[in-house]
Amino acid sequence: MLGLFDNDYGPDGFRTCSVTGLRIHRSAENPTKLFALTAIVALLVGGIFAFTVAMTRWEFVGLLEAGDFYTHLSMHAWNLLIFWMIFMEIAILYVGGPMVLGRRLSIPILAKVGWATMVLGAVAVNYGIWTTTAPNEAPLLTAYVPNPSEPLFYAGVIVFLLGATVAALPFFATLWVEKRENAGQTLPLVTFAAFTTAVIAVEAILGGLAAFSYAFLWRMEIIASVDAAIYRQLYWIAGHGTQQINLVAMIAVWYFLTHVVGGAEVVSEKVSRTAFILYLFFINLGAAHHLLSDPAVSTGWRIFNTSYAFYGATFASLIHAFAIPAGIEAGRRRRGLGGGLFGWLTGAPWRNPMFSATIFSIILFGFLGGITGVIMGQLQLNMTWHNTLATVGHFHATVVLGTTVAFMGLTYFVIRTLFMRQFISPKLASVQPYLYSGAMAIATLMLMYVGILYGVPRRTTEVVENIPGTEFSLSAAGPLFSVFGVFALLAIAGGVLFLVLAVGSVLFGKRIEPGDNDDITPDGGLAADGGESVHHYEMRGTFVLCLVFLTAFVITYLLNWYLLSQLWKIGL
Repeated sequence: MLGLFDNDYGPDGFRTCSVTGLRIHRSAENPTKLFALTAIVALLVGGIFAFTVAMTRWEFVGLLEAGDFYTHLSMHAWNLLIFWMIFMEIAILYVGGPMVLGRRLSIPILAKVGWATMVLGAVAVNYGIWTTTAPNEAPLLTAYVPNPSEPLFYAGVIVFLLGATVAALPFFATLWVEKRENAGQTLPLVTFAAFTTAVIAVEAILGGLAAFSYAFLWRMEIIASVDAAIYRQLYWIAGHGTQQINLVAMIAVWYFLTHVVGGAEVVSEKVSRTAFILYLFFINLGAAHHLLSDPAVSTGWRIFNTSYAFYGATFASLIHAFAIPAGIEAGRRRRGLGGGLFGWLTGAPWRNPMFSATIFSIILFGFLGGITGVIMGQLQLNMTWHNTLATVGHFHATVVLGTTVAFMGLTYFVIRTLFMRQFISPKLASVQPYLYSGAMAIATLMLMYVGILYGVPRRTTEVVENIPGTEFSLSAAGPLFSVFGVFALLAIAGGVLFLVLAVGSVLFGKRIEPGDNDDITPDGGLAADGGESVHHYEMRGTFVLCLVFLTAFVITYLLNWYLLSQLWKIGL
């Protein structure tokens, strides 16, 4: 079809990637392209609604009425937080599994069945949301019962989750065959990360099936009522679990792309693997921070899940936060590319959009998404964030500045190495990560500021001028919303540029012949020849960066406690 699935395979169906050196079989490559293209379509749909939502939040424009706003917000959330992410993550499983292992994809027919089922579910969810009429309500992302939504919406979600399960089965089957044939050998780190992602995904899908099946039976009047408290706990297994899939998949992409385009080397596989194992045990328990203001759960339950258990996942993230930049520094110093304290970083291939997008994802996720996530997980501090736009800022810091930016970098890599196409404009491709990441970072900061400093709510259409049911004025936050509106438009322009570059390059980019991808490989080659072991090279630059991160963490943490202390003046 349009030559999109054509590559030069040998008689056995394999070809060798000139960048990674991986043996790639067509049974793994073609489904990867299919899922990646579908993810781009979901990104386009969700991006359209990003414009209408942002221009409604910016009340200077005030684009939509309240009834339409929730429909548009639901379309925005489900297409970007769920469909764009999960279609891309299935593609990542096929890259991290059969491609990295140099194997065929086992049971490839299930990949097609899973894709078709996921598309059917996604279409049903979108149709269900778009055609919502009273007494049903657009479900947003928190599709809480007993607020009713269209039965088609619940059915669509169930079908989509079942499709994702089917699509993941070939990945598990491939790993099962690999372990049978190579018993006793450890999986490559990226494959291990993909496996961790898939296990967390299974947990999230089971929770999602339980929650949405429960709601669907109630909505079809097969059962008379639902327990809203039980539903909320089931819901957040999937609601937060899907975001944890995003997190772990994003980190797998970090390890992969910093190695193949930045020359990073893994400093300690055992330590990095341990961090992934910590995610398995602890990360989904962090979902409890969504219920910290919920009266249906006990204080002890909240404190355990959002303190002691939550720290296990935070510790894992801190390990990756050190291991990945340390791997870049050590790998580049080993190639003779790192003079001084930060020469390994300043001399890196910043014009390569795959590298710059990956590094922006690491920095912005860590400083904006990671720190605020820990703050929101605190029982006391959560009170100043919950149900304000600061929470929306956190979502955008993690899912957009973190995962979406990383997936954009991976998409650029897929275009060059799987679709074998040149970018239609290499200069614009170099600029796009800077435009999108920079503008979205400022827009995200504005959401955090108006939430934490002014308490601007997140569940009302009008957020500054006229909050329904009250005369309370938040007009002081107006100037910050003007900044938000301008940079939201710039971020949307960056997103549009990405879509034009991605789709345009796949359809109209010049065909790359094998061996013509040398410009995206790290200086000194993918594998450093000779020299000392990576452990003989200094990582003092990474140490300084970690101190900067720790300082920002402490300052932000103390500042939030100070802001909380100011609330004590109420009623005096």
